[in-house]
Amino acid sequence: MPDYTCIEFETIGAVARLWHARPEARNAESQTLLDELDDALGRAVADDAIRAVIVGGRGDHFSAGHDLKEAQAKRANFTVEQRWAYESRRYYDYALRLWDCPKPTIAQVQGACIAGGFMVANMCDLVVASEDAFFADPVSHTLATAAVEVLIHPWVMGLRKAKEMLYTGQRVTAAEAHAIGMVNRVVPRDRLEEETLTLARRIAEAPPFAMRLLKRSLNRTLDTQGLRIALQAHFDTHQLSHMTEEFGQRRDAGMAKAIEKGKGR
Repeated sequence: MPDYTCIEFETIGAVARLWHARPEARNAESQTLLDELDDALGRAVADDAIRAVIVGGRGDHFSAGHDLKEAQAKRANFTVEQRWAYESRRYYDYALRLWDCPKPTIAQVQGACIAGGFMVANMCDLVVASEDAFFADPVSHTLATAAVEVLIHPWVMGLRKAKEMLYTGQRVTAAEAHAIGMVNRVVPRDRLEEETLTLARRIAEAPPFAMRLLKRSLNRTLDTQGLRIALQAHFDTHQLSHMTEEFGQRRDAGMAKAIEKGKGR
């Protein structure tokens, strides 16, 4: 097992748990964290002893989303081609690998689950949230971009709620997310880890190849409705939004200010 610096990989019997492990940064998803998370997911898939995967976050929050401070420092002046290559790989491709993971996946969510964090959590098959969890994608308001790179929102929460969330930039509570079917279970914060592991262990009892085939059929249900084409089309739209005067003005004003603005929503 490699020495990861931004995630933790643990196994509990037939369950692998992949932790965002940057609690001091609200588990913001830096380039290193995303690379490590993708690597760890691949290792969990390759290990025949692993039958279910949990994705969680150390500390108070699941994830505050993409690491915008790193983006401002390292990628603010990317060309169109450089941004496309970076975001195609680390945002779109990594997210779809999680969606297509042949083993059942569960997001274990507490506190903030924002933008890129929302994207990662909702690529999982199931979501278990603590009572204090909330979900948000405020980037249209704060950064003038067309949501995040993978527009999974209407597929997991319904079109009207997705429009309300994205148009206003406001939070969706765990209770609201459960009521609309985006979250499977809401549990007290001090029972989140235990309840998620219990669910994962139950899933891990099923014959693994049957689960693999079942997941493929379930995901194909959305593919036949156009999910993959819609996600690809939105990724192109998202890239276009980086080229607008609105985005340039927000970028020049400083992404750090956008980060602070987004925290209050």
